[in-house]
Amino acid sequence: MGLPIHPVIAGAASMDTLSSKAASMRESLQKSQTITDNIVSILGSFDHRLSALETAMRPTQIRTHSIRRATENIDRTLKSAEVVLSQFDLSRQAEAKVLKGPHEDLESYLEAIDQLRSIIRYFGSCKGFRNNEGVVTHVNSLLAKAVLKLEEEFKQLLASYSKPVEPDRLFECLPNSMRPSSGSHGDQADPGAKNHGDSKPSENAVYTPPALIPPRILPLLHNLAQQMVEAGNHQQVNKIYRDTRASVLEQSLRKLGVEKLSKEDVQKMQWEVLEAKIGNWIHFMRIAVKLLFAGERKVCDQMFEGIDSMRDQCFADVTASSVELLLSFGDAIAKSKRSPEKLFVLLDMYEIMRELHSEIELLFSGKVCAEMREAAFGLTKRLAQTAQETFGDFEEAVEKDATKTAVSDGTVHPLTSYVINYVKFLFDYQSTLKQLFQEFEQAEDSNSQLAKVTMRIMQALQTNLDGKSKQYKDPALTHLFLMNNIHYIVRSVRRSEAKDLLGDDWVQRHRRVVQQHANQYKRIAWAKILQSLSTQGLTSSGGGGSGVAVDGGNSSGVSRALIKDRLKTFNVQFEELHQRQSQWTVPDTELRESLRLAVAEVLLPAYRSFVKRFGPLVESGKNPSKYIRYTPEDLERMLGEFFEGKTLNEPKR
Repeated sequence: MGLPIHPVIAGAASMDTLSSKAASMRESLQKSQTITDNIVSILGSFDHRLSALETAMRPTQIRTHSIRRATENIDRTLKSAEVVLSQFDLSRQAEAKVLKGPHEDLESYLEAIDQLRSIIRYFGSCKGFRNNEGVVTHVNSLLAKAVLKLEEEFKQLLASYSKPVEPDRLFECLPNSMRPSSGSHGDQADPGAKNHGDSKPSENAVYTPPALIPPRILPLLHNLAQQMVEAGNHQQVNKIYRDTRASVLEQSLRKLGVEKLSKEDVQKMQWEVLEAKIGNWIHFMRIAVKLLFAGERKVCDQMFEGIDSMRDQCFADVTASSVELLLSFGDAIAKSKRSPEKLFVLLDMYEIMRELHSEIELLFSGKVCAEMREAAFGLTKRLAQTAQETFGDFEEAVEKDATKTAVSDGTVHPLTSYVINYVKFLFDYQSTLKQLFQEFEQAEDSNSQLAKVTMRIMQALQTNLDGKSKQYKDPALTHLFLMNNIHYIVRSVRRSEAKDLLGDDWVQRHRRVVQQHANQYKRIAWAKILQSLSTQGLTSSGGGGSGVAVDGGNSSGVSRALIKDRLKTFNVQFEELHQRQSQWTVPDTELRESLRLAVAEVLLPAYRSFVKRFGPLVESGKNPSKYIRYTPEDLERMLGEFFEGKTLNEPKR
């Protein structure tokens, strides 16, 4: 092993090493600084040189930038020129199509018009182009020519496909229940029939408006109209459309049978003719509104889709004259002289106008259609007013009827049957009448209104009948007449809907009136003859011959002559009654039999009793058959001939 080193010696050696290293580092740093200074000097020299080079290159850069800008300007100019030239190309292409016209290729023609409008917009915005005004003027002139040809095409195309609708085709569009029988074009509505029931459509009835213009043509017409409107030719479009379609619509109505009639024409007509025309008018109104006007509205909506300002106006212009044609007839009827027979046709007319109310409101919506809409609703009001006034006239006419129609047999008076039939017909219109009453009597229940009116008519009839009954000289016939007529009224009410409205109390009260008149007839007609069968006054006259007691025993208290006189009187009176009252009439079988029975129940027992008591006194004398001419059975048979309405020369049964 070696000897250990002393610590002091070791430390001295380490310090020498560090000093050596530090000196070496200082030397390295000095060299680096020298190198850095040299590099900075070199770089500074480069910067100076680059600045000099940049200064030398600047003119070249400026020339290069100018060349580049010039090139870009040339490119832009070339592109602009290409666009302008393309617009001229498009203009020439469009011009060729315009000169060719729209007839052969309408779609291509419409594209050409769009191109012309695009060219005008382009040059209008191209301010730097010297001749843009001249180009725009030329293209505008070309566009004007194009629109004129377009207008002619629109007019020709619309006219070609606008034809009147034949009646048969319209009838096919109606619900089955509304289609007329073949061969009844002008008279499809039965004028004598009530316009309801089988002939009134159900609420679910389907109406199919006909295609007035083929669906494939409508888009073309729409495009033509749109182009013309865009060109500012609104009025020309409207005029062409109105003149063409309005004429065709009127022709369709005239083919159907619609005719223009004034108030004076209506006043001159025979009632049967007028009634038929009213029935037809009701049918025409339904066809016009639900089929023709609905079809016209559909065409307008499709042709002027997106052109709201034209849609309602064109529809109003097309339908105006046809609406006026139809409403003028209704107005003439509403304003004509009132008469009872017109009430039912007025109600029919009011009914159809109410039925069509919602459809008229829908079809003729909008401000421009307001006049026609209000005209239709005004007619409804006038019909209601006239119907109500006619109702009042009828009530007054019934009460004041002064006809001298002879009803010598006491049967049902023609006025009674007329009024009752009238009331029956009124009840066929119950719903319409209730609606009519609501037009004017908002506060009162329509059922009670109808009941009041019916009762007033019945009372007016009875008042009139009371007056007519006083014309009879025979008071018995007066009561028979009233019995017959009031019985007819009661029976008719019981068999109709009027019973529910008038009530059981009314029916029972009037049945008692019938019985009262029957009792009065029996009392007046038979009191005198029953008096001849009475035992009252059968006292002894002091004459000769045997007598019979009043109580049936033998007595001299009763004169045979008096008994004979009583029997002769009975025979004469009964024969007179038989001759006269067999000419009287009780038309109701049940009432006739009950009246005969009521007479028989009074007469026959009295006759049997009288003959039984006093017959032997006569039979014991001469010619008993001269006085006891009839058996009770003979009387019963002859009573069976009463109230048959026989004529004087008619042989007895």
